[in-house]
Amino acid sequence: MTAPLLGYVERPGLLHTLTGTAKLVLTIAMVLAAMISFDVRFLAALGVLSMIGWALSRVRLRDLATVLWIILTFMVLNNLLIFVFAPGYGSELLGARHVIVDGPGRWDLTQEQLFYQLAVTLKYFAMLPAVLLFVATTRPPEFASSLHRIGVPYKVAFAVSLALRFIPDIQREMRTISQAQQARGLDISRKVGLVTRVRNVVSTLMPLLLGSLDRIETVSSAMELRGFGRGRGRTWYDVKPMRTRDWVTILGAAAVVAAAIVMVVVDGGRYWNPFGA
Repeated sequence: MTAPLLGYVERPGLLHTLTGTAKLVLTIAMVLAAMISFDVRFLAALGVLSMIGWALSRVRLRDLATVLWIILTFMVLNNLLIFVFAPGYGSELLGARHVIVDGPGRWDLTQEQLFYQLAVTLKYFAMLPAVLLFVATTRPPEFASSLHRIGVPYKVAFAVSLALRFIPDIQREMRTISQAQQARGLDISRKVGLVTRVRNVVSTLMPLLLGSLDRIETVSSAMELRGFGRGRGRTWYDVKPMRTRDWVTILGAAAVVAAAIVMVVVDGGRYWNPFGA
């Protein structure tokens, strides 16, 4: 059976034993710290921390292979477009210019531009593994309860939980519909032309869209019949008690954000400039 595109991955890892609240706080801290600082030293340290967390989770790369390939493709395209549209931004930002390759027109390759794009790339390694690990190690009901625990309204938390829970269901239904349509002669492979392939994909997506809308209507009606949303609060089935390791994780998350703020103060700004101004 094909693994879900993005969702919970059952593994006997350390991160799976933490509460959803501790993991959510840690994820927010990693993202916030990477947004605050542009210091490549700090971003590299965050990337190493994310890799350590990945190893502790025991989530394999092939469990999220499709998502990782999408992220990698977007990261490469982002770097290429940065150089195409702003090849001198690194020099403007760092106040220096050391040309490595004298390119045509304004597209000179400089050390400053490479340094800036290195910082952009490190942000991917600092933030995204933490987000992916949170999704892969947290069950949707636990995710909802953790959101509610940090102050998010329970209606919003439950909606997020339902969205995450539907991801593998929609992927499974998409695969079933695609196989059924191909059995009827609708080819979506590279053997047919682009226009024919797009038309056949649309024929596959329409039943999926209608089925998803029907499922949403069914779930919303069931929730309304059960009186969902009438009370100010609610209890949660999948709630773990906070333990020592969870509090240590939360303190570590606070330390990460504090370190990012300290780096900004030490550097005199968000950027570390090894080239001098």
